[in-house]
Amino acid sequence: MGASDPMLSMDGVSVEFTNGGGPLDIFGESETVRAVSDVSLDLGEQETLTLIGESGCGKSTLGKTAIGAQKPTSGTVRYRGQDIWKAKRNAGDVSISFDEIRHSLQIIHQDPGSALNPNQRILTSLMLPLKKWYPDLGREEREERIHTLFERVGMSPPGDYLNRYPHQLSGGETQRAVLVRALLLNPDLILADEAISALDVSLRVEMMDLMLELQDIFQTSYLFISHDLSNARYIAEKSGGRIAVMYLGEIVEIGTVEEIVENPQHPYTKALQWATANLYEDDAEAEFPLRKIDVPDPTDLPAGCHFHPRCPKAREVCRQQHPERVHANGDKENYARCFRADENHEYWDSPEITDE
Repeated sequence: MGASDPMLSMDGVSVEFTNGGGPLDIFGESETVRAVSDVSLDLGEQETLTLIGESGCGKSTLGKTAIGAQKPTSGTVRYRGQDIWKAKRNAGDVSISFDEIRHSLQIIHQDPGSALNPNQRILTSLMLPLKKWYPDLGREEREERIHTLFERVGMSPPGDYLNRYPHQLSGGETQRAVLVRALLLNPDLILADEAISALDVSLRVEMMDLMLELQDIFQTSYLFISHDLSNARYIAEKSGGRIAVMYLGEIVEIGTVEEIVENPQHPYTKALQWATANLYEDDAEAEFPLRKIDVPDPTDLPAGCHFHPRCPKAREVCRQQHPERVHANGDKENYARCFRADENHEYWDSPEITDE
């Protein structure tokens, strides 16, 4: 790999799930949900990419696919140039083993307790990954590493916390403990899946600041999932990262904080702005930015642009054509999937939708 090559890349990734049609389904009917649809993106070294969108839009599925915890139905996911699923099958010329990949790509769950055994003390839970991945370390060395990290995240003296069970920690303390658990393996990427949404508002900024401080120390990248644009703006702005907006399995817009927050190209991004309190110093737009509140059935997606039934800017062409990526100013990394982002598209001469 060259110095400018991405640490992680996803190319044309789609993930489908089939519901029903099993042996206990007397009607024998099944439905296919495309949770992720044709997603391509790159993450570089020590980069922060924030993924936002409504609940059920596919953010978590995409995140788990990125770290090798979910197999894509189509497309490829590569870590340092190595196809992750070819590595798991040990197919062809494998330069990086699947074990090494999973070691390098870690996760922090929305529910931090799910990463900790409720029947074990915190120290025991944190010792296990070190024993698995660093078998040459002695017990004292493992404990020293854990104690050092607990002090680094502000849980001092460490012994006061490490001898407790998960239920004896507060939400913020548990979240810090699982952050330590991820960092113990010195990963290249951490998927933070709604990692701060369960925290009180007063603790969210503190937790994001801590994650960014540790990013500098451990030189890790973050894929930060959130449904709150203000949180996405905060962590992306402070890290110099990007924001990706997801709708019904697609990334409909991706760009810098300035591009996404100050000059969004997709109407759905503008709707997320409208729904985010205190995103700007002045009041948000008074006009409701959606034609309909209800999200379409993911098993029966609308033809054309999937957002057109809810889009106040939709025109007849939006019913008929699915928008491709529009890259502004030749920018290969950032784009919007919207006809309005192309000033030369036939959209501008298409009649407005009046019967939906």
